[in-house]
Amino acid sequence: MKESDSRVPQRSVAAIDERTCRMICPIAAGMSGVCLTAIGILRLVIVVGRTSTIADDLLALDATLFLVATLTSYFALRVGTARRLHVMERIADITFIAAMSLMTVVSLLITYAMNR
Repeated sequence: MKESDSRVPQRSVAAIDERTCRMICPIAAGMSGVCLTAIGILRLVIVVGRTSTIADDLLALDATLFLVATLTSYFALRVGTARRLHVMERIADITFIAAMSLMTVVSLLITYAMNR
């Protein structure tokens, strides 16, 4: 078997990237809404409890990362070439994972701030 035979055809890679983008786009958009809702709840807790936390600022950054993931996955579905699709999918994938990681850190911060 030749080395070139073991590679995945370009059409399959593009299909995988497109499926990933179709999955990231709605999830990231929904997570942006979750971040905005959490910011509103945190602001209420801060006003009522007279405490301060950096969590709402981090959630605003997180919502922005989810927006970047949403937009790049959306535009990846609109590009004409498989190479651009792959690049845009990579950006969407990386920003989505970064945003999910940041959301986990913020959850830990919120838990710590509320238990003080």
